[in-house]
Parts: sequence; C-alpha cells; structure tokens
Amino acid sequence: METKLVVGNLAEIESECLVVFALDHGDKQKSNAKFALKHAGAEKAAAELMSTGEVTGKLAEAIMLHRPEGLKAKRLLIVGGGKGDKFGHTELRKAAGAALRFLKPKMIKSCAFALPDLSSGAEDAVRAIVEGSFIANFDPDTYRSDRKDLQMKDVTVAAPEGSDKNKLQQSLEQGRIIGESQNFTRELVNEPSNHLTPTMFADRTRKMCESVGLKCEIYGPDKIKEMKMGAFWSVAQGSDEEPRLIVMKYEPQDAPEKPVVGLIGKGITFDTGGISIKPADGMEKMKYDMAGGAAMVGAMRAIGLLKPKVKVISIVCATENMPSGKAQKPGDVQIAMSGKSIEIINTDAEGRLVLADGLHYARTLGCTHLIDAATLTGACVVALGGVNAGIFANDEDIYQHFTKALKRSGEKFWRLPLDAEYFDLIRSNIADIMNTGGRWGGAITAAMFLKEFVEDTPWIHLDIAGTAWNDDNKGWMAKGPSGIAVRSLVEFVKTFERNGA
Repeated sequence: METKLVVGNLAEIESECLVVFALDHGDKQKSNAKFALKHAGAEKAAAELMSTGEVTGKLAEAIMLHRPEGLKAKRLLIVGGGKGDKFGHTELRKAAGAALRFLKPKMIKSCAFALPDLSSGAEDAVRAIVEGSFIANFDPDTYRSDRKDLQMKDVTVAAPEGSDKNKLQQSLEQGRIIGESQNFTRELVNEPSNHLTPTMFADRTRKMCESVGLKCEIYGPDKIKEMKMGAFWSVAQGSDEEPRLIVMKYEPQDAPEKPVVGLIGKGITFDTGGISIKPADGMEKMKYDMAGGAAMVGAMRAIGLLKPKVKVISIVCATENMPSGKAQKPGDVQIAMSGKSIEIINTDAEGRLVLADGLHYARTLGCTHLIDAATLTGACVVALGGVNAGIFANDEDIYQHFTKALKRSGEKFWRLPLDAEYFDLIRSNIADIMNTGGRWGGAITAAMFLKEFVEDTPWIHLDIAGTAWNDDNKGWMAKGPSGIAVRSLVEFVKTFERNGA
C-alpha cells in the first residue's frame, strides 16, 4: 500500500473517497456528533445528514455520501471516533482502520483522510491514521483459491494549509514502518505450521534482517546442545523438525555502550502439548504459539528501519512441541543453560522452558534490560480475557519505561503480581524448580519460573496468550493474528533513547 501526504484545501482533493471523522459531543440522552476538524466545505456537504442525528460519532460507525456537493472527492465517508473528550491516537487508529474495513469490500482502492484535530498534535494524528490503515489492510485468507484482491492500494493523509509538511512526512514514514512491521508479524503468525517450521521461521527472519541491515545468527541442534541449553532442547527433542536459535542484533555505532535491551520471544511453531497432549478441540490454533517470537521479529524490523540510538539484541527460541518416542516425559529432570535443574511436571508448560534458556543467553550476551513476550498461559486468558495482555516486572524503573511506551502504542496490558510467596508453588523436591505450579495462579507461577532465570537483571514478561489471536472480526481489524506487542516493544526501546537507562 502506498501512502502519501498532501497539504492543502480538502475541497480540492481528488479522491475516490474523502474520509472525515465525527465525534460524539452529546450526552446519554441525545447524541450531538460534530466533525473532528473545522472545514466549511466538508461541513456543508454533510450538513443535511448531520442534522438528522443519523451520525452519532460512535467509534467505528461509518456512513457514506456519494457526489458530495462542493468537494472534488467522489465520495465522503464519515467515520465515528467515539466520545469527543476521549478522542486520542488510539481511537483515531481504530477509526482509520474502520474506514478501510468499510471501503475495501466495495472495491474502493484509494482514499484520503482529512487530518483531524488531536490534542497530542498533528504528528501523532498522521502516524495513527497510517498505522490504523496498514493494520486494517491485512486479511488472513492467504491460501484461499478464490481469494479476492480487496487490498487498499493508496492512502493519502490530507493536512490543512500551513502545516509543517516535513515533520508530518516523518510521522507518516514512522507510521508506515510500524504498520508494515506489525503486519509482518501477523503474516508469520498466520502461517500454518507446515508452512512455517522452525527452519522456515529462521529463514524468513534472516531475509528480513538482510533487508533492513540487521545482523542475524541462526543456530541448530548441535550449537544448542553445545551451549547446554537443556531446557530448550528438552522441548525440541520430541520433534522430527530441527529447532532453531535465532539471534538478531541491532548495534548502531552512535549508541552508548549501555543500555543493551534484550527482546526474547517464545517461538513454538506448533504446540501439541507433548506427552501431556492437549485436547483436540481448538488445537489447530496452536500454530500461533510462536506469536511472541514473531512479535520480536516484527519489532526488530521496525527498529532496524527507525534506527533509534539504543543497542538491541533479540533472541527467538523456535521449535515444535511434539509427542514421540524421543519426547521428554512428566517427571524428567532437565538442566537449563544457567545450571538450574527443572522437574518436568507437565510437558505442555514448554514455553517457559525455551524462554528460560533464551533469557539466560541474553544475559550472557550483555543485555542489561530484558523483555520477553509469549503466548504462555491459558490462566492469563482466564484472568484477563481477550482485552488486556498480562505484564509482570521485577523492577519498578523498567516497568515505568514500559508504561510510557503503552501511552504511545495504545496497546492494553494489565500488571499482575510477583509476590515471593508464589515461588512456593513451583518449589521441587527433586530439583531446583518445577515447570508448573498447578491450577491456581497459573500465569503468576509461570512468571515466577522465568524470574529465576533473569536474577537481578531488570526484566518484563508479557503474557499475550489472550490477545495474540482475534477469534472475531473487529471494526478496524480482521479476525486472526493481531500483532500484539510490536508497537509497544518499539516504543519501549525508544524510551531508552529518550531517557537513558
């Protein structure tokens, strides 16, 4: 999709469709929708419709006018941005996405967005529109033989006369990079496991790194065993598909020696549960168990193109979790790279095993701040549903860095505790630690397990099990992979550029 910026009079813009945003400024009894910008031409063209009360301003609501009087655009699309007092870049991103999702089935291939007034400024508004457009342009029907090309081809952001075109163009480019990178993650997560084995995952990552100038190192079983990654290998040993340890490095010359941010992702390309096999119902979705690793790959793509002055190392542990005569069994004891011994209680608690070695390895490479992402626990889905992802932190300062990132990314995370008492639930009689603590507090005990492998390094754990896959279409996003955490990870890295360690 091509994106461009124009500065000028909206009435003079020639487009298949001009999109304007309307906000609800009414109360609960009576809606009073108004445009999110002041433009006499657009207001005049839609005056009759706006006066009827049909336009409420409700988020993602869309109403289209043909041949709008006084405008050169062929159509005028009015999209709701929600309550006027809550309208920010998050709502704008969704509203822009809703516009594309409305237009695409009508085979409209280009549109222009009228830049709304946003309290955080025009630059934020441009970026939100572009990000929302790219997110909405993704569809998951990759392998359908009757697939129709519904893709939007051209999106224009129209800013009013007098705008700083250079600054807005920079914001547009940032939005394009992040939107494309989030979609790159979604493409990976959407792939069936026979089209994305650990080897294929590594190959696609290598090609991405080459395209954006990142260093990429990929290791197979021999190196994994040589480095004594016993926790990682214990998961991989049951599959005929070889595992891959993927290491991406972004090391700009003008960056300080510290901090070095470590991004670690769970890359289980298919999860049967192993010997502790999952129920058949819904198992087909376990192709998305590598969404945490894919988020790291997408984030590194954006980082490589945005070029923040911060050193970043990303590690993805990619493998299948399969039952076979070679697979590990409940009751086995494995030795992690750190030297800690792990009693295997449930082979379906495999994500924390690969992350344990990934986190420790990141520390040996010099990472001073760690963040991991994983579709780790069903317990987190039970706790938070599909609205918020879970977040855990062992250090208040790094958590504050992440909350700053969330204010810009617009993604929803909810912090859960790491009280020391939870460790008792995973204390083993035969080894240092068990890989699961039973039914209660499952998301927390999984995080407590990971905490053992970061020790005193500032660390954040993101459990994205409930938000990495949308079971239903949203007004601004297709069902399927969401690309959750990509925007937040990029903004997290940028907070260190702005504020240091």
